[in-house]
Amino acid sequence: MGKLFFSQQNSDQFTFDLNFKAAKIFIVFFFLILVSRLWFLQIIHGEEFREFSNQNLLKSSDVYAPRGRIYDRDGKVLVENLPAYKAIITPQYTEDLDKLAADLAPALGIDVEDVIRKVKRSRRQNGPFFPVDIKRHLSRDELFKVELIKLDHPGLAAEEFILRHYPYAGEVAHTLGYVREISKKEIPRLNKQYDNKVKFKQKDIVGKKGLEEAFDLSLRGRKGQSFVIVDAKGQKRTQRIMNAIGEVLKNTPSQPGSDIYTTLDIELQQKASEAFEKYDRVGSLVAMTPEGEILAWVSHPSFDPNEFSKRLSPEVWRKWVNNSDRPLRNKAIQDHYAPGSTFKPIVALAGLQAGAIKANQHVYAPSSFKLGRRVWHDHTQTGQGYIEVREALERSSNVFFYKLGLELGPDKMATVATALGLGATTGIPIRGEVKGHVPTRAWKEKRWGEPWQDGESLNTAIGQGHVLVTTLQLAQAYSAIAMDGAVYKPKIIKKMEPAKISNWEFKEKEFEPTMVRHLSADTEADYFVDKKHFKVVKQGLDRVVNGRQGTARRARFKKPFSVAGKTGTAQVRRFSADQIYKPCPKRAKKEKHNGWFVGYGSFEDKPRITVAVLTEHSCTSAAAVPIAKEVFEAFFKKYHNLRVDDDKPKS
Repeated sequence: MGKLFFSQQNSDQFTFDLNFKAAKIFIVFFFLILVSRLWFLQIIHGEEFREFSNQNLLKSSDVYAPRGRIYDRDGKVLVENLPAYKAIITPQYTEDLDKLAADLAPALGIDVEDVIRKVKRSRRQNGPFFPVDIKRHLSRDELFKVELIKLDHPGLAAEEFILRHYPYAGEVAHTLGYVREISKKEIPRLNKQYDNKVKFKQKDIVGKKGLEEAFDLSLRGRKGQSFVIVDAKGQKRTQRIMNAIGEVLKNTPSQPGSDIYTTLDIELQQKASEAFEKYDRVGSLVAMTPEGEILAWVSHPSFDPNEFSKRLSPEVWRKWVNNSDRPLRNKAIQDHYAPGSTFKPIVALAGLQAGAIKANQHVYAPSSFKLGRRVWHDHTQTGQGYIEVREALERSSNVFFYKLGLELGPDKMATVATALGLGATTGIPIRGEVKGHVPTRAWKEKRWGEPWQDGESLNTAIGQGHVLVTTLQLAQAYSAIAMDGAVYKPKIIKKMEPAKISNWEFKEKEFEPTMVRHLSADTEADYFVDKKHFKVVKQGLDRVVNGRQGTARRARFKKPFSVAGKTGTAQVRRFSADQIYKPCPKRAKKEKHNGWFVGYGSFEDKPRITVAVLTEHSCTSAAAVPIAKEVFEAFFKKYHNLRVDDDKPKS
């Protein structure tokens, strides 16, 4: 019995020793793992994890660069930057969203539910650390209230930002464009478009439309970066903490964007815009020097780009998009129209150069012209009698140009028209420019699979049918006529300072006047037009304004000032013979004719400015002439000391 008991004791001792050894091995193994892990974390990857720790302690913020300002040709500010504040909430640091919304909403005059909805939606879409804009453009009182409320709500903050401001509001909106916060869809597209020269991300402000978009990379400058110490609630702490942890980080300053000096004259721009308001017209205007510098660019009605700098309200947006006059549309380049009789001087140049008509050759121009079974009507019911090309331009005879167009055919007309810049984009940097159209026989065959018809030549000769132009194109073409065939590329930028920002470079020569071609200089070119033919056509354009039967007599000035140009009334649809003479004002708005006037103003017989005006659905060119007259007058007053007196010629 004792032997058995002894054996049991030995067995228990053995088991105890075995368990003790196992425990020691486990403890040693555990400490080896612990030491190895500490070695791995502190020695091998110590610096890396130290950086991660600092990132939790350090908060980096982008320092947005002030966008470059935009000026007119005289250095007047067209676009500037103003300081502003906004209230933001960071969801991650918000302890009680309902309480925060209840305290904040009354102070800012907004709805409690809107605050909660914005924060929850942003947290869902952008994550908990993405700051949510609650209200922008805080007043001084609102800013003070936010600073008080945030003492009890760590997720709330007041943040300064740069507000883009347009002092002239809608008067230059289509040319300048506007800015908006980038959307998620735009980020990858813009990064790819600009070949990652700039890394776009959420909250970035980007240019939209006009010059703001065309020169966005240069205007936006380069962002900097700043670092601050934050606690677990995301609240900023003092620099002493940074010094205590021995961390020294240098903030990177932002680099302001380039300032842009345009060719625009804001005084002429305002005068043109006011003229559309004064005469209650819808349409567009481009005024430019003969060398291509754009002085004024109006699309009326317009919109206020300052609304986009704020948070655009649904009410304002609906007001714009539901307006049948399309205020968001840049009518000077985005819409093309039949040029009507403003196309006739181009047909005259083609006819004179081709020998289809002589300068002093008289042609019978009755009230109608019959081709096949169809009768083509003049714009008058009495006809013009025997007239030569200058008189045909002065009186705007349709029948004269029906006959000339039939003799020329479409290709000869198209050769001169396209050489003057019609039917192609001008190369202006503002996005959205359409080409317009100048028809040819080959185009008709390719487009419709049908041969050209003689009746289409008649339509083309009076600027109807397939011919489509923009206001900017006609301004360019008439500038070339004024300069005896020298076609200049329209330009809107005089200079940029500095010329290099964000790896995007523009050279000074890109902003200098650029001659595209010279019709009367290149005798070997298909588009060559002798200078003497330009002289004849210009005499006709002079008679349009200064002749006894001219259709634009309201645009007259006394010497040494003068204006020459051409009116045009363009049908927007085809009318039957019994409807052709129906009074236009009695038609529905969409059936009313468009009115044109395009001309150039001279001082001491030298061309100084070209003005092209389109008035939509105005029934007659008489609506466009007084708008152009006011721009000519403002230009002559400013640059050539015009004095308006009682004996100035009047219609």
